Amino acid sequence: MTSLLPRRTVLASLTAVSAAALLAACSDSGGSAQAQTSASSGAAVPAARGTVDMAKLVAEGSLPDQVIGNADAPVTIVEYASMTCGHCANFHRDTLPVIKKDYVDTGKVRMIFREFPFDPRAEAAFMLARCSDDKYFAMIDVLFQQQNNWAGVENASEALLQIARLAGFSQESFEACLTNQKLLDDVRAVRQRGANDFGVDATPTFFINGNKYSGALTVAEMSAIIDSML
Repeated sequence: MTSLLPRRTVLASLTAVSAAALLAACSDSGGSAQAQTSASSGAAVPAARGTVDMAKLVAEGSLPDQVIGNADAPVTIVEYASMTCGHCANFHRDTLPVIKKDYVDTGKVRMIFREFPFDPRAEAAFMLARCSDDKYFAMIDVLFQQQNNWAGVENASEALLQIARLAGFSQESFEACLTNQKLLDDVRAVRQRGANDFGVDATPTFFINGNKYSGALTVAEMSAIIDSML
């Protein structure tokens, strides 16, 4: 893992990362799982790429987990994502709303969202979501929806500030959040744990009842996996 950077590096580096570098950082080793399915309602269940111990997976790490859904749901999905990853944004825009309506809101699925940033801009976005307290998922949704407006622009600091203001941030609270070294360390620790303990090396990566899937699963693919576990 990259060594920890100086205190103000995340805030300062928001103007220094090129769009090309961000695109290169968005890793996605998915593809083969998607090729095993069809888009029909009778989609085959994609093959998992290994399994992990569920008790270890759901144990709390350096930051409290961000969770939606019933704690007693029969299916638990843990997603590792990067805020600058286009595949992650596509999943959150196109697939998650349907999965939430059909499975999370009906008590069948609990979803745990974890940070796996590939670059300082993704780190900054996650930090802002954490600093927004009860607006965490609202911030994540907005940041993914507006990803093109901040992730690849020359001055991401100003773009992120404008988004953060909508969630109630001031200039001062924005800068305080992005210079919080402990929060940065904790976000990086979430990523390090995902990589070291569970083999996460691409985003998005999903663990569905302990089975590992890489890549932005479609509605049909994720539904087939969930249905097979109900």
